[in-house]
Amino acid sequence: RCPRPALPILHWLPRYSRAWLQLDLLAGLAVGLTTVPQALAYAELAGLPLQYGLYSSFMGCFVYCFLGTAKDVTLGPTAIMSLLVSSYASHEPVHAVLLAFLSGCIQLAMGLLHLGFILDFISCPVIKGFTSAASITISFNQIKNILGLQGIPRQFFLQVYETLRRIGETRAGDAVLGLSCLAALAGLRAMKSHMPRAGPAEALAVRISHLIVWISGTARNALVVLFAGLVAYSFQVMGSQPFRLTGSIPQGLPAFRPPRFSLAAPNGTVPFQSMVQDMGVGLAVVPLMGLLETIAIAKAFASQNGYRIDPNQELLALGVANVLGSFVSSYPITGSFGRTAVNAQSGVCTPAGGLVTGGLVLLSLAYLTSLFYYIPKAALAAVIISAVVPMFDAGIFHTLWRVKRLDLVPLCVTFLLCFWEVQYGIVAGVLVSGILLLYSIARPPIKVSEGAVLLVQPGSSLHFPAVEHLRDCVCSRALAASPPRSVVLDCCHVSSIDYTAVLGLAELLQELHGHGLSLAFCGLKDPVLQVLLSADLEGFQHFPSWEEA
Repeated sequence: RCPRPALPILHWLPRYSRAWLQLDLLAGLAVGLTTVPQALAYAELAGLPLQYGLYSSFMGCFVYCFLGTAKDVTLGPTAIMSLLVSSYASHEPVHAVLLAFLSGCIQLAMGLLHLGFILDFISCPVIKGFTSAASITISFNQIKNILGLQGIPRQFFLQVYETLRRIGETRAGDAVLGLSCLAALAGLRAMKSHMPRAGPAEALAVRISHLIVWISGTARNALVVLFAGLVAYSFQVMGSQPFRLTGSIPQGLPAFRPPRFSLAAPNGTVPFQSMVQDMGVGLAVVPLMGLLETIAIAKAFASQNGYRIDPNQELLALGVANVLGSFVSSYPITGSFGRTAVNAQSGVCTPAGGLVTGGLVLLSLAYLTSLFYYIPKAALAAVIISAVVPMFDAGIFHTLWRVKRLDLVPLCVTFLLCFWEVQYGIVAGVLVSGILLLYSIARPPIKVSEGAVLLVQPGSSLHFPAVEHLRDCVCSRALAASPPRSVVLDCCHVSSIDYTAVLGLAELLQELHGHGLSLAFCGLKDPVLQVLLSADLEGFQHFPSWEEA
């Protein structure tokens, strides 16, 4: 076999064809039309000036083209990452950009050290609990923009209270426009998802109408924002403005410069150490959630389309994208499920589609920012709500109730605590999952069969937390029998054992010998047998099977 190229782009670039170019151009344009309005909306969600959403939307596209291993994945700002940035960057652009740089460094280190396995300790119930809570939190966070309210606090429970208390201050124009945009987005999504395939044998008019519906559904965010902007501009021309507008956005590309490691303040300079302390646990949560989103999305689309990805290469690609992105004032980015789905449905063939998407964002920054002034905030809020509502998975509660009810514990702990603070929910969910995992190690299933001898069969490997449980189980059954019986320990399911477990077995041997009983081992796998032989246990007996014992 030929060695795989060190740079992923070299795997597909030599085979690039004109047919691929057409599909990559189409997919890149489709994703770009989705990216620009979402970027503005996600910057609002992150609590940053809107241009930072666009600054965060192009570097990931370019980097992933060279370093990514999944043709469908697109990197950029997402709802989840924007929510985390809002929590940890203090609504301060300098903090957000530095957080992108530090997150990228951590992700790069994890990729180089092949530490991606750490993500395996974040269980599916924890992820589902977090994303479902985030869907509700993010959606309610945008209700204030739909209703035209100002001065609503960020904390979820205070947000709910203040929104309900001030519901009488709703601006009719914003509410009507926001709800209309939500209805339009839902209608276009439903129209696209229920659209039948148009075969080549269909009439030309049918294929053209199919294409129009597909384009409208795919670019629904851009169409709705464009329509809302035209409505707002019309009112401005007539001399009245019933909507809260986005306002001025600086035109031009961001300067290429390193992130700032200190911040000027009215009473002095905030040093690097203080900025890091302000980010707190965000330095762990942001890079880990970024990796989790990217790898989960890459694996999902790779399995659907029949190709493989390299998780450690994905870590490197994301790390480089965040580090280089911080040089163009980007906040932390990750894989976007919605835009990746658009990319895949558009028939993208290689990561080169990202070059078109990135180019479209740059063109918007260079020439179109003056037009963004008239975009109503209610329209951007509708884009965000439309994007995050599908993240709420109501069915997971019923599924876990049927499959394994114990998994509802980390799900509910994560879900509920995320409404208080995101980091508390994730950390608590991981801890509860870890405790359940450790409990299963400390209390492995033990099958006991009585006969002439007591046959004891542990259901998993033996590690130090399980030793006392095994000893109690064996002694209570062997000595309580009338008459007391010798024991055969069937280790056919034991693939590993540690030193503390060996000491516990030695004590068990001595205890049984003290009562005139024997303990024999059978079905030992080679690694376990070598450990026990090396320990030189007094009275150790081993047989290939329990019948021979």
